[in-house]
Amino acid sequence: MSYQELYRESLENPEAFWARAAAGLDWSKPWQKVLDSGDAPYYEWFHGGELNTCHNALDRHCAGGRGAQAALIYDSPVTSQQKTFTYDELRDLVARFAGALAQQGVGKGDRVIIYMPMIPEAVIAMLACARIGAIHSVVFGGFAARELATRIVDAGPKMIISASCGIEGKRVIPYVPLLEEALTIAGVPELPRILVSRPQLPLVEMDPNALTWAQAMERAEPVDCVPVAATDPLYILYTSGTTGQPKGVVRPTGGHAVALKWSMENIYNVSPGDVYWAASDIGWVVGHSYIVYAPLLHGCTTILYEGKPIGTPDAGAFWRVIEQHSVNCLFTAPTAFRAIRREDSDGELLHKYDISSLKTLFLAGERCDPDTLHWAEKQLEVPVIDHWWQTESGWAMAANPMGIERLPVKAGSPTVAVPGYDIRVLDDEGRELPRGETGNIVVKLPLPPGTLPTLWGNRQRYFDTYLSRFEGYYLTGDAGILDEAGYLWVMSRIDDVINVAGHRLSTGALEEALSTHGAVAECAVIGVEDALKGEMPLGFVVLNTNAQIDEAQLKAELIKTVRSVVGPIAAPRDIVVVTRLPKTRSGKILRGTMRKIADGKEYKVPATIEDPAVLDEITEALGL
Repeated sequence: MSYQELYRESLENPEAFWARAAAGLDWSKPWQKVLDSGDAPYYEWFHGGELNTCHNALDRHCAGGRGAQAALIYDSPVTSQQKTFTYDELRDLVARFAGALAQQGVGKGDRVIIYMPMIPEAVIAMLACARIGAIHSVVFGGFAARELATRIVDAGPKMIISASCGIEGKRVIPYVPLLEEALTIAGVPELPRILVSRPQLPLVEMDPNALTWAQAMERAEPVDCVPVAATDPLYILYTSGTTGQPKGVVRPTGGHAVALKWSMENIYNVSPGDVYWAASDIGWVVGHSYIVYAPLLHGCTTILYEGKPIGTPDAGAFWRVIEQHSVNCLFTAPTAFRAIRREDSDGELLHKYDISSLKTLFLAGERCDPDTLHWAEKQLEVPVIDHWWQTESGWAMAANPMGIERLPVKAGSPTVAVPGYDIRVLDDEGRELPRGETGNIVVKLPLPPGTLPTLWGNRQRYFDTYLSRFEGYYLTGDAGILDEAGYLWVMSRIDDVINVAGHRLSTGALEEALSTHGAVAECAVIGVEDALKGEMPLGFVVLNTNAQIDEAQLKAELIKTVRSVVGPIAAPRDIVVVTRLPKTRSGKILRGTMRKIADGKEYKVPATIEDPAVLDEITEALGL
């Protein structure tokens, strides 16, 4: 079937569409309803059905003849270590650690906080929770103590799993002091924990409430999978909230497994046995969906990479991993490719490696500017697919569906709505806009399987945040357009739309213009307060390492480009050259924080920031 035929079926007959997709999984109890609309706008998928995600990700493949196939490859350039786990080996380790959790009193419905670096034990812990029906909540390793504490308080965990340290480049980051401080702030200093002792910082003194991973495994007996309701939570993943209180996105077990397995074949065009690499972190939704669950649900080999795109040891790090492990599909953030391009703009390091196994590159997490996409296409000589989704959705909302039909690429667009997502663009009054006009990107309810049904412990906040603005629609928080061909263009967050003398401008359009300059490695545009026009664009650019250009000349050329491409009204007030942009650990640029700095307003250093020192550099560059 063509994309259009499948897409139409997914909207007109969603129950038949998703029932067919669900048939590829093992169910311990069949569902009574594929889609339960009885409590709309709170929808449930596969109501009455029971299954176990760990069984479908591991045991099912072991029984089906994939036991000897590689399931997980751990590649850690920061520790010079690699290890491969077959499906049989991973299942056995997960079953034993699930037994260790059960031995500590953790059971179905209990929450477990996982505060871990990118090591195999983190993946094992996630799958072990799924095995016994416990709900895991992964918190990015090294997160600040106060932020970790808010998640502990909200989730109410029965157990915490952590490690002695993480490694960022060449720096060893001790985790235990952060964990102990967080437990004290949360008022639960006696909460049981299991800690991995890493050779880079071995555990010496242990809290009486702590066990080492080795001790827990030594005492444990393996346990079988526990069936859970399809509507039961698999995990909680916290995302930042505008109130300062993080939002606990809930992921339902059944819809999650169905949607992710479907996506591997239909979006990413990979087959069981292929090697799939999501170069992300398990602390983010990409790591949950496409390091751990989707590849294993589909019978692929997945890669857990403890390193960076540059600096571990150089900008050829990704190419080394692709060659060494015969990677077929790579999924990463545009930020990673901008960093690689900045260090090796001519691709000299790339040409030292054989990456012929690579069939596709998928990008997400931050809008991919056309210049970066074209550079990647030229260097890799494979399809480069920008796609768009959110923590809340858990999987792609718009993409080029490579396994259904390869559609023409339009640089700057994540292509079309994925089957199941009825994407519309509305004005501020809720009226659907004509094709080509910028507005609020929304999804008509019901959302497809795998998306969030609520926020943990706060159904009202879920409604207020996502459903209340436009009745019958999910508010994505992004602004953009649908063009005449049905392609989606996600131009900015709604909050990042700049209003210049009554003209609404998207930061994405301005950044796209700036990035066309050959000297610019990456850029960001924010709106700053202006007494006359309300707001004015302010551009920040990071230059390629080999760029040789006068700063005044560069600014003049960039402003001229914006005036020519976007229009005179969009001409930036200034262009500021910086050595780096403030980003979250997942690669998102912190435009809101930059805007507060430029406007001279107080701001809170975001807990997710990769390096707080960069904010001082921004302040200095602005002469503040």
